[in-house]
Amino acid sequence: MNYIILGVIVFFCTIVHRTLQQSDFYQNQCDEAWSNVDTELKRRYDLIPNLISVVKGYAAYEKSLLEELVRLREKAFNNQGSIASQAEDETALQIALDKLMIRLETYPDLKASRNFLELQKELANTENRIQAALRFYNGNVRENNNKIQQFPSNLVASLFDFGRRDFFKLNNKEAKFPPVIKF
Repeated sequence: MNYIILGVIVFFCTIVHRTLQQSDFYQNQCDEAWSNVDTELKRRYDLIPNLISVVKGYAAYEKSLLEELVRLREKAFNNQGSIASQAEDETALQIALDKLMIRLETYPDLKASRNFLELQKELANTENRIQAALRFYNGNVRENNNKIQQFPSNLVASLFDFGRRDFFKLNNKEAKFPPVIKF
């Protein structure tokens, strides 16, 4: 009888241990994926001042939009809140970038500038990298959340505070696609 009880205890301890390892793995995958997203977002933040300095000389009439872009960049860069609040700030920044790029199409001298063309290319590349990093992050979040919902992971997750992760969702239909940057 004691062997049966001992066997059941060992069995449950093994299940808990294995589930904890899997939960740690999925949590670490989400953290790593978020780190990639964060790196790509910071890359875009670094490009914005360069874009603004190139544009200033050509597009003096866009001062308010450039100031708004700087403000939104700072807000997004400094946001250490939840994924949802970061997504909200990124949405606003994306919309401002889209507006700027659309308005800049009316400046032929700027469109002919080599520096501007290089920045456009770099920004487009960065936007593609951000989208790829977000797909990777959201895929890892989906795997993590699915795992936490399954038995016995759901029991172990509730005991050891392994919660669901939030998806990174853009909050505005206008910002669901990367900006169209024409050369």
